[in-house]
Amino acid sequence: MKRTASIILGLFSLLSIPVFGQQRTDEECIRAVADNILKQPVTQFVGVTTGVTYNSTKEIPKGEDVRFKSPLTEWHYSNGVLDMSMIHLGEYLNEPKYTDYAKNHVAFGFANYGYFKNTFRNDRKHWHWPFGQLWNTKELDDCGAMGAAVIDVYMLDKRAEYKTYIETAANHIMNGQVRLSDGTLCRTFPREMTVWADDVYMSVSFLSQMAKMTGEAKYYDEAARQIINVAGYLWCPEKQLFYHCYYTDMKRNGVAFWGRANGWITVSLVMLLDAMPETHPRRGELITLLEKQIIGASRYQNANGMWNQLLDKPESYDESSVTAMYIYGIAKAVNNKWIDPAYTAMAQIAWKALKETQITEEGHFRNVCVGTGITDDLPFYYNRPVGENEKHGLGLIIDTGIEMMKLAKSQSRKK
Repeated sequence: MKRTASIILGLFSLLSIPVFGQQRTDEECIRAVADNILKQPVTQFVGVTTGVTYNSTKEIPKGEDVRFKSPLTEWHYSNGVLDMSMIHLGEYLNEPKYTDYAKNHVAFGFANYGYFKNTFRNDRKHWHWPFGQLWNTKELDDCGAMGAAVIDVYMLDKRAEYKTYIETAANHIMNGQVRLSDGTLCRTFPREMTVWADDVYMSVSFLSQMAKMTGEAKYYDEAARQIINVAGYLWCPEKQLFYHCYYTDMKRNGVAFWGRANGWITVSLVMLLDAMPETHPRRGELITLLEKQIIGASRYQNANGMWNQLLDKPESYDESSVTAMYIYGIAKAVNNKWIDPAYTAMAQIAWKALKETQITEEGHFRNVCVGTGITDDLPFYYNRPVGENEKHGLGLIIDTGIEMMKLAKSQSRKK
């Protein structure tokens, strides 16, 4: 009787899973996401108390506080990921409207940040003030991914103010950010001298693009050093996963194998390998690390193709951003012949799950964990909210779709 009840409950659970994209092509799914992004105002403010919409800072009455009308207007690392992905999509589909999205976002920031710099009251953290992260370079979050996006935009629109910003970001990452004695970049808050997996991406995204733009080997060298150093602090041989963080004062890791933190390392590895010369002396070491991580991740993929919020905790929820990141890393590595094509199946099963259950007909990307700091209690990670169309996942799903389209094309040519 109990077994029958269990089977019935399981069937009801399956029936409750929405199925969105069974009939849509990969391109149709990703266009739906990108076109929905284009509908959101990326160049508008709204009065905090009045609700009045303003198209530029010139329209804002004196003394009125405003916020961005859409979170996609922010100068946040997730906006940098999105800007770069929209440029990639525009180039891949030869559709200027997607590339223009990134160009417009960056141009709007540079046209308006001065107003907020001059009116900042120092009554809050700078990241809680519009464009506060554009003129501040206190942490990697401030200038890493957005700096990488500005580099991509600069390659299309060579404005002097963009170059000045890029040089400021490069100086901070190479010389200004706090480091451990071995050169590993670390954070000053909420706990001093803490190594985060997330910061691999915050540094490597910029360094890899800076290396491509300038051709200077020092940026490739520094990016490789950061990935390999951080892996040394965070890799767990028993779990074959990366911890979220390492506390240098206590000389121990945090408690969580958080999904998206692991995904940032995957994305950073393939981003650097894509930019790095074939002759770089640490290239082979990076490919070995990437394959080791993929093998580790394969042990935790669910039957439905997705990965969990806490990778080693199957009772934690299926989380879409880490699933997209693993798909992206595997597909890009296979497309570039860095790893054996046998890994393709992992990506295809996971991509089918995202297409059919996590990308809505309207182009919303579902079940993406909100921003997440470090903590030493697992319930914090278990209970992090998820969002539909949450900004942390939008750029990731677009880049993932591009790599899966490339993979499908290469496989169709082999048939």
